[in-house]
Amino acid sequence: MRKVVYGGATSLDQMLARSDGAVDWLVMDPDAMKIMGEMWPRFDVMLMGRKTFTHSMEQFSEEDLKKAEKMKGGMRSVVFSTTLEPGERAGYEIVNTDAAEFVRELKKEPGKDIMVMGGGELAASLFEAGLIDEVGFNIQPVVLGTGIAAFRPISRQIDLELIECKVMKSGCVYVLYRVKN
Repeated sequence: MRKVVYGGATSLDQMLARSDGAVDWLVMDPDAMKIMGEMWPRFDVMLMGRKTFTHSMEQFSEEDLKKAEKMKGGMRSVVFSTTLEPGERAGYEIVNTDAAEFVRELKKEPGKDIMVMGGGELAASLFEAGLIDEVGFNIQPVVLGTGIAAFRPISRQIDLELIECKVMKSGCVYVLYRVKN
């Protein structure tokens, strides 16, 4: 069965972005880019919440969005939203069905693994449903103090087993954990 992997880049205090969504603090580490390049082919579906999607569309230039589309390489991209109209938008599939049920069915389909990109709210709902199999983050050498949290409150403890840990020259640390059942 396909695995669902939640991850991205966070500050040491586990913020995905500043309160206004800015990610100007991210270290563009060549080692991190190499790890991402090696991991990217593992996936054929990327999931995100509406806030991550709309912020990405607003924050990045047309050129950045074209680069991101090229990097996706035909990867199916699904955005969960209760406020956007369902359908296709800029190469993304907008759905307003229950995310947990959608992902549960998606995991049963043949294909590569599934990436949950950013979005602490979406991740929390998938953790609650027991659908996340791995958690991987590039932890940046900065404490933001406030911002958009990678982890939101959930009703139970999730135990993890370390699979991989890489320290980079920039001070970033990449960690990958398996969710214990």
